[in-house]
Amino acid sequence: MSIDVPDLHTLLDFVPTAHYGDALATAQHMDVPAPFTPACSQPRGGALHISSVLPALSAAIGAPVETAVHADPAALQRALGIPQARAAVVVLVDGLGYWNLAMRLAHANYLRALMKEPSNQRPISTCAPSTTTAAMATFGTGTCPGLTAMTGYTQRNARTGEMSQLIQFRGAEPPEELQHEPTVFELLTGRGVRVTSVGLTRFKSSPLTRATLRGAQYIGHDTPLARVRAAAQSAQEPGLTYLYLRDVDKTGHAEGWESEEWVAQFEKIDDQLDTLRRLAPRGTAIVVVADHGMVAADPSERIDIALDPRLTQDVAMVGGEPRSVMLYADEGCDVGALAERWRTRLEGKAWVRTKDEAIEAGLFGPVSAHTREVLGDVIVQAARNVTLVDSRTQTEGAMGMPGVHGSQTMLEMDVPCIVDLVD
Repeated sequence: MSIDVPDLHTLLDFVPTAHYGDALATAQHMDVPAPFTPACSQPRGGALHISSVLPALSAAIGAPVETAVHADPAALQRALGIPQARAAVVVLVDGLGYWNLAMRLAHANYLRALMKEPSNQRPISTCAPSTTTAAMATFGTGTCPGLTAMTGYTQRNARTGEMSQLIQFRGAEPPEELQHEPTVFELLTGRGVRVTSVGLTRFKSSPLTRATLRGAQYIGHDTPLARVRAAAQSAQEPGLTYLYLRDVDKTGHAEGWESEEWVAQFEKIDDQLDTLRRLAPRGTAIVVVADHGMVAADPSERIDIALDPRLTQDVAMVGGEPRSVMLYADEGCDVGALAERWRTRLEGKAWVRTKDEAIEAGLFGPVSAHTREVLGDVIVQAARNVTLVDSRTQTEGAMGMPGVHGSQTMLEMDVPCIVDLVD
């Protein structure tokens, strides 16, 4: 078995915006501007989207719940190929993009066996930006960044006007106030369904957990094996279990996803998934997904916004992250002119849209008034291996990470949805 992996140029091409809904995506307008002509232009999103996974699983365990963007959980279940099951375990492997996985599949005995199934060989789309904070909220609520108001690693706090960070929620609104959408876990728990979340002990009451995954009974353990065992044990009872595995992303940021260290962590993750499969009771559906993929940063392609007056002009604050930047304009600034200046300066290096252009294209899905307030006035997504950093606010370590994500390329946007049924 082999997967036809596109060449690196294609993997680093921008892809058309993924849309939201219950049907399989159909042909859509091409919203990728010249000179970025995508080599991969098939429809994206719809039922094959990270927002679809938990609603689909709710149908699979016999307790279908609707969300603000998904009204037909059964259709999502069919599209994703998830069987009916008394219990399901969904595993989110942070940072394990579909093509990252495919290019290292020889190192993963368990996942390689599952990828022989044609239904597991198609990726699904993550949200934009393709980063953990936005994707975890999209996944947990079954909606979109336009409704969760979680639109990047950093964003403006609409109450204070200052920059906030959404991993620890430094400078941010309280999690439950920023992120209003009910989680799928809350909806299931409200119907009397057993829902369990298994992760690191210190994440039990973290702001990110409260914002994106609230509603489940949380079980914390400090070793991967203990977490896997807890997830398998929870599946003895009917219902849904969520298991979070983070080390692929952590290693990718620190060492690069092409490093030997990343491969070693990938092998460990595969072993953990295989252990879960062996320990889970018969009849359990296991679904493996990820929040985003990862790109290798090129230090020679790093652009420091702080050092270029053409980029700092009329910009009050810079949010987002190195692959997906949000610009907050000075009051009274001509936003269209600001965007055009960035397009000219970054020609061939980034895709630049005003907030209105990005919203009209459906980049964030349906957008609430609250989310409009936190979004940047200009959205800039890096091309190829480019990173956009700001030495005024970022450390050298943050600017120099060898593994990055957040933009709208195939390598970052395509994630796996691999289904197994314990027999």
